[in-house]
Amino acid sequence: MHIDSYTFGRIVIDGKSYTSDVLVFPERVVSPWWRRQGHLLQMEDLAEVIRERPDVLIVGKGFSGLMKVPQGLIDELGSMGINVIAERTNRAVTIFNDCKGSRVAAALHLTC
Repeated sequence: MHIDSYTFGRIVIDGKSYTSDVLVFPERVVSPWWRRQGHLLQMEDLAEVIRERPDVLIVGKGFSGLMKVPQGLIDELGSMGINVIAERTNRAVTIFNDCKGSRVAAALHLTC
């Protein structure tokens, strides 16, 4: 997968446009991606990611970075062998595109 572009509320992945939050895996996109509490990422929000067991999970915290990613969640995923990188979504997109050759997934909040 390649993220072609990202702007507030819209992302283009392999030529297809999405206007809801997304989970991006090496061979598929899940959209819409909903969280129990919109701006607080929790383990249950990442059940599909955990099933996939990527080496790296890149979290896009939103355009302004308002989505919270608790340190406890990062630590728990780390104990499962999943390295978490959490950045504002525009930076997360760049990191995702640069992670070629890795088993990488992304959880991207497109607004806020």
